[in-house]
Amino acid sequence: ALDISEDSRTFVAVSNHGTTYIWDPISQSAGTGDFLSEDPLLKFRAHPPGSYCLHAKISPDCRSLCTTGSDGSARLWDTTTWELQQNLNAHTKWVWDAAFCADSSYLVTASSDATARLWNLRTGDVVRQYHGHQSAVTCVALNDSSV
Repeated sequence: ALDISEDSRTFVAVSNHGTTYIWDPISQSAGTGDFLSEDPLLKFRAHPPGSYCLHAKISPDCRSLCTTGSDGSARLWDTTTWELQQNLNAHTKWVWDAAFCADSSYLVTASSDATARLWNLRTGDVVRQYHGHQSAVTCVALNDSSV
């Protein structure tokens, strides 16, 4: 999975081995736009050994990275320090996808446990759990922005 921040300063890629790779397209491209030919600025394990990293999403305010994994968690990383902020682990099976709200204060996750969950990122609590699917929920979208 790949994502680029809204300010174009952070490009992230995650591997199925749980590893996250970070580049800065502006400082690493020297005006050529070819930042991927450079080594990543940072590489770290986002999910435990033996688990897969399935998705990566940078928040609209560019302050957090969410990674999802086969360990049943969504993890939030601070994009200035790259330290773990929160481990959202209420799902019982793989977490496939995540989407932030427009102001980056809420997150929706999709899981193989046949649910989607809405998280309050200020508290780390599940605000709402969405039931009704007969099998895995593998993707989510959230549009709460005003036009």
